[in-house]
Amino acid sequence: MSDYEIVYSDDPNFKKRCKACGKFPCACPKARDLRPQDHQLKIRREVNGRGGKTVTVIFDLPVNDPYFSELAKKLKSLCGTGGSFKENKIEIQGDHREKTKAYLEKLGFMVKLAGG
Repeated sequence: MSDYEIVYSDDPNFKKRCKACGKFPCACPKARDLRPQDHQLKIRREVNGRGGKTVTVIFDLPVNDPYFSELAKKLKSLCGTGGSFKENKIEIQGDHREKTKAYLEKLGFMVKLAGG
């Protein structure tokens, strides 16, 4: 979307538009449209720019924000720590590469450990 807010529109479906994609009917990908076996996710450990704290980052995610925000919640619960889903990446606080790899493989994703 853009940086401005539309004040008036003569489009009768204007209020029915999706807030995320701006289309009616919504063109956002649905969670059921994602087939885990078709995607390879990468996991890396990051320390730089985080004040010395270790963070596990899952990246190269396909575009499906609702699915991956739910997955981030499940991973945080599994690891017993905090984290977030932003900029199409899942960040989990701490070094939990092996736990997250095992869980994602159980879901059917192909997983690759990236970095050192």
